[in-house]
Amino acid sequence: MSGTSRARVPYQPALDGLRALAVAAVLAFHGGVAALPGGFLGVDAFFVLSGFLITSLLLAEHRDTGRVDLVAFWGRRVRRLLPALLLLLVVVLLVSREVLPGTELGALRWDALAALGYVANWRMANRDGDYFAATGSPSPLQHTWSLGIEEQFYLLWPLLLIALLGWTARRDSGPFRRRAVLPVVLLGAAGSALAAAALFAPGAVDRVYYGTDTRAVALLVGAALAVLLARMPAAAPAPRSHPAPAPGRPARHPVLGALALAGAVVTGWFWATAGGGDGWLYRGGLTVAALAVVAVIAHATVSPASPTARLLALAPLVWLGRISYGVYLWHWPLFQWLTAERTGLAGIALLAARCAVTLAVATGSYLLVERPIRRARRLPRPAPAVAGTAVAGVAAVAVLGTVPPAPLPRPAIALDAPTPTAGAAGSPTAVPPVRRPGREPGQPRVAFLGDSVAWSLGSYLPEQEKLAVSVRAVQGCGIARLPELRYIGEPHPNYPGCEHWDDRWRRGVRADDPDVAVILLDRWELMDRKLDGRWQHVGEPAFDRYLTGELDRAIDIAAGKGAHVALLTAPYTRRAERPDGGLWPEDDAARVDAWNRLLRATADRHGATVLDLNRRVCPQGRFTWEAGGVRVRSDGLHFTPEGVQQWIAPWLLPQLYRLAVRGA
Repeated sequence: MSGTSRARVPYQPALDGLRALAVAAVLAFHGGVAALPGGFLGVDAFFVLSGFLITSLLLAEHRDTGRVDLVAFWGRRVRRLLPALLLLLVVVLLVSREVLPGTELGALRWDALAALGYVANWRMANRDGDYFAATGSPSPLQHTWSLGIEEQFYLLWPLLLIALLGWTARRDSGPFRRRAVLPVVLLGAAGSALAAAALFAPGAVDRVYYGTDTRAVALLVGAALAVLLARMPAAAPAPRSHPAPAPGRPARHPVLGALALAGAVVTGWFWATAGGGDGWLYRGGLTVAALAVVAVIAHATVSPASPTARLLALAPLVWLGRISYGVYLWHWPLFQWLTAERTGLAGIALLAARCAVTLAVATGSYLLVERPIRRARRLPRPAPAVAGTAVAGVAAVAVLGTVPPAPLPRPAIALDAPTPTAGAAGSPTAVPPVRRPGREPGQPRVAFLGDSVAWSLGSYLPEQEKLAVSVRAVQGCGIARLPELRYIGEPHPNYPGCEHWDDRWRRGVRADDPDVAVILLDRWELMDRKLDGRWQHVGEPAFDRYLTGELDRAIDIAAGKGAHVALLTAPYTRRAERPDGGLWPEDDAARVDAWNRLLRATADRHGATVLDLNRRVCPQGRFTWEAGGVRVRSDGLHFTPEGVQQWIAPWLLPQLYRLAVRGA
């Protein structure tokens, strides 16, 4: 709050303490603390606080002056929030250019621009246009969705509140003319809660989780409390010790105290049990969570001498609450950058290191950026032009800084002929064109089938004069099509059309008529899927039988036009870390080994060739980012163009060429 706003609304240290608990819950949730699976609801506590404080400020200004200076209000919001966000965006963009794969930089550009325009929540609700972005690591700016909702509230709510106050002023000139505002606020909160319930869909919660309309219930419940308390005389600020009862108000509020205790218990229970995909949360749970926080705020505000206010006003909590904006801004990208792989830490040690760095950076942001700008009496003039220039500069960094590096020239690779004959100069002559029934003689043909890993391999191969390569791999689709699966610990549906992968493969093979059909399958066969009513995975007998049946079908389709089938072993992966630094089950090397054993056994029965891509990409028998002096993995799963062209292709293409022309 600015200095002018403090004169109208007394400072309540307990509210900073509540901010501290909310941001601590968020940090614990993102740090993988198993005891707080619902810690993400700390964001809703922030929403309730924002609704309460902003509405209190607006009502106090209207009470004292008879009007609300919107330009001044929005100016204070800009000074409070924008500078730290601009700094964060610049740092994230610069660091991400070094640590993110090029395939995800384009998505980050739009994430940054959305955060800059405070519409990140709608961006995150619809961030699935690019397969690699949708299934990639979470955006380092994903957490800015909540800032978008708050800023939209700061923009629209004052306009609506002023209109409501103006309407009531024409009908009631008494001191409590704000009473007509309350039904409108409550009606809006009810509408938001009903929208969340109506729009919730299991397995696809992004729309309801990130939507301004579906999450506004917390903001409006906080606003309703501000309207209620605005009828009462202003509370006296809490002294440092032994506060006296507020003038004109009873010393104790047993009913509010009981409600605050119940609210604290409900809040703790929600934080300890809720899950982001739980249907009950969107069918009234978010409303209950907001009401629980409101009960705590009400008691702390009305009774500054109460145990509620005293506990929340403890100095460490107040300090953390004051820097909570910076803590929230910086924790998410820092948690992503400070991985177990980079730090060598895991579990509680990793969480402690992440929190320590976050607190240090947030403290620096508060002392060097946020507080000086907020308290400055004189800012560069004209201030709007300066702010606009800063925003434009960051937007330029977002656009220019996320352009992927230029692709390297694709090298030519020598393809050995199987039985060359000597020419006049003693050098091998060209192999005769491949001749197949029903097809004109020509180049040998190779078709790649599989998922996005196969797509990245086939698409990045250098072009060859002696070999025609086609890529029929489908991003997001393996051969396992059981509909219930887990991806990085969360329920995940099959992508549309994946249940008909066999039809898509069959059409591709029919169109290409390859001499060699290359099959590479990886991620989707390694995940937990529900089979016979329970979660299973590769390596378990029943699930192996299911996968074997699907792989039999895949090989038969690949060989449908007479092609020789080459199966590539799946390389070890490290797609994403768990919040505690461990690996998700689908990155377990034992699962990769189990799949590759199944692959070899099935290939033997069909007479197919197995090429050990895992050994080529992971020569040390474990996951590695580099092989042969070049980075081969972009994101821990897919291949890099340079890795394919400089390391995989020189090993793979000659083998495929020999398989393709051996019967020529």
